[in-house]
Amino acid sequence: MKKYLKKYLRYPVVAGIMCVALPSCEDAFGDFLEKQPSNELTEKQVFSDWTTTMQLHFDTYNFLRNGACRINNSWMDAATDLAETSYASGGVRTTFNIGNYYGAAGASELIDTWEHYYRGIRKCNMLLTRIDSVPKGADLSDEKYETDKLNYKSEARFLRAYFYWELFLRYGAIPIVKDVLDPNGDLLTGYTNRPTVKSFVVDFVLQELQACESGLMPYDDGVKPANAGRISQPMARALYSRIMLYMASERFSAASGITWEQAAGAAKSFIDDFGSSYELFTVTEASGTNGVAAYTNAILRTTYEGNNKEVIFFRNDVQVGWSNIRNDTPVGEGGNGGLCPSQNLVDMYDMKDGASPFAQYDKTGSPVYSSGVSAPAVNSASGYDDASPWSNRDPRLAATVLHHGASWGNGVINVIKGQRDNPTGNANATPTGYYLRKYVPENILSTVHTGTSYRNWIIIRYAEILLSYAEAMNEASGPGGEVYAYLNQIRHRAGITGNVEDRSDLTSSKDNMRSFIRKERTVELAFEDHRAWDVRRWNVAVEALARPVYGVDVTSSACTRKVAQERVFEEKMYLYPIPEAEVWKANIENNPGW
Repeated sequence: MKKYLKKYLRYPVVAGIMCVALPSCEDAFGDFLEKQPSNELTEKQVFSDWTTTMQLHFDTYNFLRNGACRINNSWMDAATDLAETSYASGGVRTTFNIGNYYGAAGASELIDTWEHYYRGIRKCNMLLTRIDSVPKGADLSDEKYETDKLNYKSEARFLRAYFYWELFLRYGAIPIVKDVLDPNGDLLTGYTNRPTVKSFVVDFVLQELQACESGLMPYDDGVKPANAGRISQPMARALYSRIMLYMASERFSAASGITWEQAAGAAKSFIDDFGSSYELFTVTEASGTNGVAAYTNAILRTTYEGNNKEVIFFRNDVQVGWSNIRNDTPVGEGGNGGLCPSQNLVDMYDMKDGASPFAQYDKTGSPVYSSGVSAPAVNSASGYDDASPWSNRDPRLAATVLHHGASWGNGVINVIKGQRDNPTGNANATPTGYYLRKYVPENILSTVHTGTSYRNWIIIRYAEILLSYAEAMNEASGPGGEVYAYLNQIRHRAGITGNVEDRSDLTSSKDNMRSFIRKERTVELAFEDHRAWDVRRWNVAVEALARPVYGVDVTSSACTRKVAQERVFEEKMYLYPIPEAEVWKANIENNPGW
């Protein structure tokens, strides 16, 4: 920790307070960011001028991370049972997948996360402790000055709480720093003892979110294009709801004291107070709901270009082109394969009529696998056929996964060995038999890959709020009307025709409904960076992440299951090790087992 703090506190301010992570601040955040000086400014210079103070604050938004290819060109979900990275250089392959949490290829997640967020936290602390003394800009009225100042302080408190939450997920409860520490002083005083879960999350993070909400922009201001990407009141309530759900979950409930009833109340408060402003994205055609289009648009369209009212909290990036999606595009399209969904994920989707394809599901949300690579026991009444496992399934499968025979880009996916998307000798060809569709804008592939598209990273969307409420209500009261209603909203939007309440296998017990909700949450939020943390909060990470990743081999006459990759996950891996340099220099207590 001392090494980190010295590294990121020794600079007078920040290099030019520039948007270092984004190609264009104006494109990324509407028009509320202006051009910034390229030279370094001292802290005194920054906080003596309202414009430079504003720029320093907006630069803090760059510490919101984009999850696509973030871990040395691989995704966090490739460290779960949902996918495998095709190419050997992917960061999770030589770290998470084999249990090597000190591997250099995974440093951007396992080690750099610590420095990244503490650096963002310091910027928040600087703003909070300095802004009240910054003189009013000449072009501001007294009222505008006070309003903006309150907004910026509240945004900084929100961002600081979010950064601490992201650190908590990975390292547990760690020192809370609220001061701007002097790099020339004793950086460790008061910051070596690790707090409890309750004092870290409940007494600090959750309280900060509650306290900052009223000072944030209301929805009507936050939704304006000029404020695209800025934190507004609904975002604070949504993050509060997520954290309450986590704190009520099995892994944290005893330490936090948060109940399922309280978690349900947090989600319901968002629905009641902000539900009129947000909704699931739907596409209705003459033939009925187009679930594939609806689900695809919910991910790729923005509030500002596409009328997408589902996304609540997101990292607002510029439009991207071919180079930004090449790593996750099928090799037959000229891509590098990249994030390849697993048969494990494909198995979690229901049939299009809402029936379950398999007879039994476990507490991870997955169907129960027997020994070897045979299919789980099939529900014979469902019509599922293991020779064509993608046929007649929940439309979200087609919107998330590119399977053999799917039309895509400039051709049709063909994963037969030696064919278009599985050519002989191509090391990047899919190891699972599938490629990624979700989060990959197909229009970029048009006109010889010269198209562009938004690909903003979603942090929270309305579907998650509905799922959180359904999960908390089931845990608090068991299956019932509201649980069914909110699950049906999500599934019907996807184009599923059946109702949850009509399935006796789900309505018969809380346990069955729990497994179903976990399955439903996994498929709805796949590749949005949820699975790794969900299986941890449910206390089922060993069961979910130590099992093999399955795939399929496809021929002209058969589709055969296989083990695509063996995985390693031990109890100690619920938390990352604190970076070694911090332990050596600060003598901070490391996480159990490391």
